[in-house]
This record gives sequence, structure tokens and C-alpha cells, in this order.
Amino acid sequence: MSVLVVGGSGFIGTALCNELDSRGHDVIALSRTPSETNLSDGVETAMGDVTAYDSIAPAFDGMDVVVNLVALSPLFKPSGGDRKHFDVHLGGTENIVRAAQENDVGRIVQMSALGADPNGDTAYIKAKGQAEAVIRNATLDHVIIRPSIVFGDGGEFVSFTKQLTTPFVTGLPGGGTRTRFQPIWVGDLVPILADAIEDDAFDGTYEIAGPEMLTLADVTKLVYRASGQSVTIVPIPMQLVDIGLTVVGPLPGAPMGADQAKSLRMDNTTDSNDIEAFGVALESLTTFESYLDLDARL
Repeated sequence: MSVLVVGGSGFIGTALCNELDSRGHDVIALSRTPSETNLSDGVETAMGDVTAYDSIAPAFDGMDVVVNLVALSPLFKPSGGDRKHFDVHLGGTENIVRAAQENDVGRIVQMSALGADPNGDTAYIKAKGQAEAVIRNATLDHVIIRPSIVFGDGGEFVSFTKQLTTPFVTGLPGGGTRTRFQPIWVGDLVPILADAIEDDAFDGTYEIAGPEMLTLADVTKLVYRASGQSVTIVPIPMQLVDIGLTVVGPLPGAPMGADQAKSLRMDNTTDSNDIEAFGVALESLTTFESYLDLDARL
């Protein structure tokens, strides 16, 4: 099978391309700045920007399946402002669907996000929800995967936590107990994505999450414990967070803005984890604590 992975040299894309190559597929990793550094020798690369149709269209020729992994972070303010979410997630998906249809690609696998909603509270959630509508309205077989936060080597979950906090004593919005995550390890997510690509019995939308629900406070304590440090959390009223980010957010270099503050109020969990549809048992998934190797430190 010939598979085009758009966003194929990113954090999840690299792992997926290598997994597909190991399964015997012909794989092309398409990205703005393709790098072969961590890709298997059998994976080809192509250069293109999803916001520029003509730059990506040639790579779709002869493909059986296209996978769209291109995503901006919901945790950090994108350069160009929150409007960039619509340019990349919505406009990029429109260009990918157009290229797939014009090149007779039969199937598309779209990585979305838990809570994606065309009328959602943040630009990220809105753009992801509107992109899902583009996929569903296309004349293509499709699978939409909605994962929770994905962690692993090369991911941003740990680095985001450290950027948001300080060791020993740190303030967190609402004490870090209001928002829950259900993070999934990239090594558990990638085989699920590969199965969705290979097996056309998978159809529709699947919510995929990890084995545990953690608050931001839980994550913070685990991250610093893994560094051999303790941390005491001081609650910061959400009203002060909103005011601070409204003032600081528009400044150049500010990593977060008012829109990202809203995301700190939103749970990133699911009541209907669909991993069992892929033959995966919840208890087989890697916990965040195990990934940090904290079990070995007890």
C-alpha cells in the first residue's frame, strides 16, 4: 500500500512512518522541512506546506491512503496569532482533501483532537471541529482519530509543564486541579493509527485516550519527581490568570495568550475510550508515570 503521511517528519509522524515502513508499506513523509534523520531508510520524503495547495498536490499522485497529522499546539500561542489555527487545521485540511480527490486517493485518515467542535471555546478546538466537517463531507472513505494529549520522546507535554511551572514552589491556575488530561503514549497511539490506515473496516470517528486521568497538578508533580525535585503548588485564581494572559499574551514572544488560558479550563478526557475497537486493552497502555520511569525509582 502507498501511504502519504502529511506532517510525516513531526513527533507523531516520524513514529508512524517508521511503523508503516516496518509493516511493508511504501511511505512518503510530506512536511515543510522534511528531515530523514529519524526516519527509516525505506521512507521517502517530500516538501510541501498544507496552506499552499500547489506545493503539496504532486505528492498525492499514486497514493492509496493519505494521513493528515499536521497540527499546531493547543498549548502554545502560534506565531501569527490564533487565526493560524484556521489557516493550518481548516485550510490545510481543505487543501489535502482537494489534492486527494483530484488524485483519486481512496481513503483519508485525519488526526483531530478530543473535544473538537466547530463552535468550541478556543480557536484550536473550533478549527479542528471545522476540519472534521470537511473530512465528513468529502467523497472519500475516512477515519477520524481524536486523541488526548500525546506524550513521548520528542513531544511537548513534559516541556510545556516545565515551561508553565518552576521547581520547588510553583503557581498553577486553580491549583492545577480543574483540568484533567488522559494522556496517551505515542508508542501506544501509533499502532492504532497504522491499523486505521490498513483496515478499511475502520470507519467514522474514534476517541483514543490513555489509561488514567491526571490533573495538571498531578502531571507537574510527576515531571519534577522524575527530575529528582519536589514541588509545592500554590493556587492562582483563574481570574488573575485570565487578566495576566490578556495583558501579556499579545506581546511578542509570549508563549501563551487568552485563548490558551481557556484551554486550561477544559478537560481533555473521554467517557468512551475507543481503544478496544482496535483490540487494545486499557491495562496494556503505558502510564505517564511508567514513561517517566518513576516505577523504577521507588
